[in-house]
Amino acid sequence: MSPPRIEYPPARKANIVDNYHGVTIADPYRWLEDANSPETQTWVDAQNTLTRSMLASPARDDLVERLTTLYDFPRGSVPVKRGTRYLFNRNSGLQNQAVLYVQDGLNGAPRVLLDPNELSADGTVALTAVEPNDDGSLIAYALSSSGSDQQEILVREVATSKDRSDRIEWVKFASIAWTKDGRGFYYTRFPRPGTVPAGDENYFNKVYHHRLGDPQSSDTLIFDRPDEREAVFEVAISHDDRWVVVTAFQGASDKSEVYVIDRQGPDAKLRPLFTGFRSAYLFVESHDGRLYFRTDDRAPLGRIIAVDPTADPPQTAEVVSEQRDKLSSVVLVHGTLVASYLHNASDQIRLFDPAGSPIGEIPLPGIGSVSELSGRRDDDELFIGFTSFTSPPASLRFRFATRTTVEFWRTELRFDPAAYETRQVWYPSKDGTNVSMFLVHGKGMQLDGSHPVLLTGYGGFNISLTPAFDPLIFPLLDRGGIYAVANLRGGGEYGESWHEAGMFERKQNVFDDFIAAAEWLVANRFTSRRRLAIEGGSNGGLLTAAVMVQRPDLFGAVICRVPVADMLRYHLFTVGRFWISEYGSADDPKQFPYLLKYSPYHHVKDGVAYPPILITTADTDDRVSPGMAKKFAARLQAADGAPAPVLIRVETKAGHGAGKPVSKQIEEDADILAFLSNYLDMPPAM
Repeated sequence: MSPPRIEYPPARKANIVDNYHGVTIADPYRWLEDANSPETQTWVDAQNTLTRSMLASPARDDLVERLTTLYDFPRGSVPVKRGTRYLFNRNSGLQNQAVLYVQDGLNGAPRVLLDPNELSADGTVALTAVEPNDDGSLIAYALSSSGSDQQEILVREVATSKDRSDRIEWVKFASIAWTKDGRGFYYTRFPRPGTVPAGDENYFNKVYHHRLGDPQSSDTLIFDRPDEREAVFEVAISHDDRWVVVTAFQGASDKSEVYVIDRQGPDAKLRPLFTGFRSAYLFVESHDGRLYFRTDDRAPLGRIIAVDPTADPPQTAEVVSEQRDKLSSVVLVHGTLVASYLHNASDQIRLFDPAGSPIGEIPLPGIGSVSELSGRRDDDELFIGFTSFTSPPASLRFRFATRTTVEFWRTELRFDPAAYETRQVWYPSKDGTNVSMFLVHGKGMQLDGSHPVLLTGYGGFNISLTPAFDPLIFPLLDRGGIYAVANLRGGGEYGESWHEAGMFERKQNVFDDFIAAAEWLVANRFTSRRRLAIEGGSNGGLLTAAVMVQRPDLFGAVICRVPVADMLRYHLFTVGRFWISEYGSADDPKQFPYLLKYSPYHHVKDGVAYPPILITTADTDDRVSPGMAKKFAARLQAADGAPAPVLIRVETKAGHGAGKPVSKQIEEDADILAFLSNYLDMPPAM
């Protein structure tokens, strides 16, 4: 006997039709794009009530309890050293936000410098950036509220933990660089609302200089590109305090231009080093009068170059040539180039002298990811952030003098990592391209096609999915499940060519790679279609939405988080224009056809038996407009092809994900796992 069909909250169909280059496209749920309208709010409240009623159960309560235990472990960031002080974030376990600590010397007692948990009753004010000055006496720090990308920069005295009068507004994606004298810093911000047309306050990024004690209105404009509204800047100062380095990125792309200011020069004017947005350039540091950069110019896997900025024109020389693996990050510490390479989507650290000669490696604990490398040019120590699927982020301290690595702090776990194993497999995509995938599961698992699988992917923006710890996966693993991570084209795991193979009109490659991963898991008896779920967020939400409408027969359940679901209108909201360099724009008659071809919202068909789907979004998400998730959910509910549920979970005060309180993370994880338990027929914990 079939389960009864779900009575969804009604959603009005508006008669809205657009004409794109001679093609008419209906958009009946456009009214849901307005989060502030009473009609939308009524619909959202009704949807949340429905979702809560379908997920609430004693089993979900057990999941909250299990996840609370899994999240309850001390963890922290890699320390940053300035002078004799070390600054780092640490969460004792269930604190909503990590606390900023400072300690004097390696053996000093840590003391609280700033506790964001004291700034809001519900833990939704987050510390999103910290930049100490050269001697560690001051920090510039940024706060955001309710998961917003909007930030406010303040300045705090480290010795007294008191804020100065300095306050800087209209900041997103903060980049801060102190001058060595500590009297001020360079920073990036966006236009003040009201000074530009509505919506443009998300664009036209600028670089300013702030002098301590001055009002923001007195800050000096250093650089802007009014001809490139989507340009986003990063600012840095070389260790010798001579060069201000401004990197301009083309929206969310790594393609960049680089400009420098000689602070010892007679006119302090910006001078271009690299222009045209043809390649990626990321500043490393200065050494012996040269500026070092990581670039993919004529090297899709990356190389290290050095530039003499005093020459006219600037003289560039290769320092470390392209290797067989992807160069993912570089720092200059102790006069040594410390380079992190992705070898089959897992990190390795290799050392080079400033001339580019190899001088060894730093062994890591196993298959995992380097989350951060921290150190300065003259330091004798390097801090390494390391994580894996079964080990939470750890902070390692490497001494150059002894070539030894020790833990800066230790994490006590509430489970046995030895009970699980990680393997890497390769499978062919539709066009024959080999794609790698990590599989995490309990030891001794038998391949009989019965295991629930949660398959995740991203495939975009040159972002690499590498081994990382996530408490959410362990209730799945403890029920005999498998967590699978596919390294799809569009990502950065195998260099810029791999990324470009999933951009623009080649985006279908990403979906084909993900579908092929699912088919491989079924064909090799890891699971069955009925017990296979897919998951992804943001661009990964686009991924899961697109493959679901293309292959609804292949999946037992779908988790679609904060999705980019309307490819014809995504660029009209928040910072969506930043993504045109990755996706393209429907305003372009050449790009419109391929965007329409895979846009999930436009390919939902009436009467199709789609699998159960849980869509998540947040009304305070100012990265990916929540209207897209709402429209996608309304369209799927109206398709009415089967009794499988279409649920949407609309969070408040949580945004796109960054800075989300631990309590909200636990609640969302519990909903996801409860949904999967219901529709993958997962057994109780083993």
